[in-house]
Amino acid sequence: MPSSFAPDSLVLNRKLPLWYQVSQSLRASILGRTPDASLRLPTEEQLAAHYGVSVLTMRQALKELEEEGLISRHRRRGTFIEPGARRGAPRRLLGSIDAIVAQQSGELTTILGHGPEPVPGELTEHFPDLTEVVSYRRLRCDGESGEPTNWAQNAVRPDVAARLDVKDLERWPMTKVLRDVVGIRIGRITDTVEARLADPQTAELLQVPLLSPILHYTGVTCDVTGRVVDVARIRYRGDRFSFSVTVDAE
Repeated sequence: MPSSFAPDSLVLNRKLPLWYQVSQSLRASILGRTPDASLRLPTEEQLAAHYGVSVLTMRQALKELEEEGLISRHRRRGTFIEPGARRGAPRRLLGSIDAIVAQQSGELTTILGHGPEPVPGELTEHFPDLTEVVSYRRLRCDGESGEPTNWAQNAVRPDVAARLDVKDLERWPMTKVLRDVVGIRIGRITDTVEARLADPQTAELLQVPLLSPILHYTGVTCDVTGRVVDVARIRYRGDRFSFSVTVDAE
């Protein structure tokens, strides 16, 4: 349907619930859409065919996004992206790469700087064969208020960075760029989230008091051979983010 919003493609992982993967992929597409993108979604049938799932699975994925307030569904008119849609509810993380992409999408990104630097001492275990990495520093702000929400620092292998266009990082998260633009076959991402206190640089960038609580995220991305290609260190404002994990008894 030419007038409808065009979602990104998705490679399904049969080890995870299909509705969950589809909802996360569509969520990332919605939050990362261009300003001139149509607000009208394709029909359930068209979306199901696009993702290669049943209409029932697609309906469940859409229900998830509707409950979050990202979309609204109108009988006979169709399904539409909410113009003021923004992230809000904690995300359910079930091990999907698209969940990580979705978590990082939908914000205004400013490139603070990029270039080669010696491997930081705390990252030497991830890059034992390197003396230098390419560092990318980005500040993310809320798409509506312009308020800083987090700032990210990625350490990328030089051979991978040589294939990366920094302009892509203004539109998409690093994970998406590595997978969908550079063509890295991602095998594993290990996430660590811990509470820390804001250092002077973080306090200034995020506009929070010095030594106030922040969430410090470290994401180690490996390709299918097990080689580390990127280490992300993201500092989130503690008053803007929460994480939840749901464990079903059955």
